[in-house]
Order: sequence, then C-alpha cells, then structure tokens
Amino acid sequence: MSDPTQTARRTVLAAGATALAGGVLTACGGESAKAKPASEPGSVTEPSAPQPAAAKKTLAKAADVPVGGGTILKDEKLVITQPTAGNYRCFTAVCPHQGCLVTKVAAGTIDCACHDSKFKDTDGAVAKGPATRPLAEKKITVAADGSIALA
Repeated sequence: MSDPTQTARRTVLAAGATALAGGVLTACGGESAKAKPASEPGSVTEPSAPQPAAAKKTLAKAADVPVGGGTILKDEKLVITQPTAGNYRCFTAVCPHQGCLVTKVAAGTIDCACHDSKFKDTDGAVAKGPATRPLAEKKITVAADGSIALA
C-alpha cells in the first residue's frame, strides 16, 4: 500500500503548482486588458483616413530623373529610374550583396561600386554579380505636376 504522507505531499505540491501557474497566467494576461496610450508600442489606434496625394512626401521631380538614367536618393536609400520616357521605377538603393548603397545609374543599369554588381534599371534584376538577388522595387506615384512620391 502507499504511504499516506507521500500522497498528501504530492497533493499539496500539485495544488500549489496549479495555484502558482494560475496566478502567473492571470498576471501576464491582465495587462493586455488595459488600454495603452497611443504612443506605446502595441497600442491600438483607430485607422486614419488615407492621406491625399498632396500630403505625401515628394521624393523627386520627374524632370530631375533623366530618360535612360536615374536619380539616387541617398538619404531615403532609394533610386528612381526612367528607362523610357514617362516610365518611372523605384528601387531600394541598398545592394543586396553586402549592403552598400548603389552609386550610379547609366547605360541601362544601376551600379554598386563596392563589388561591381549591376542591376537592370527596368526591374531591378541582377545584370552582373556578385549580387544574386534583385533590388527590391518600391511603388511610386507621379503626380500631374511631376512630383514623385512613394505610393
């Protein structure tokens, strides 16, 4: 037969562990029920109305992006190209090979001087390695006044 002291000890320990686990779960879950200020990460805010095109930050003017070339925006880490007249494209200016910023847009390619990778100005695809991944494309809009902004 079993020893009654061991059974009682096990029962007490199991009950204590259950109570402790319940207290921990309650303490962890209780904070999420409180509303957080809008400035705190993870706070829920009401969705805002979409910003009108005029409120978007202008990256460049269409006139500043040459046909068959492009403009590198170092601060924004973006490159805007115009492979053919009126066809504007935007890509990250960060080379996926080693993280350098691209340095030149010419002769149909976006060039990175760090290791001589080249990317097509039409779609960001690798034209010459060592990079193996394309430049990530960013959606842009061109307003009637020629202002180019992220979409």
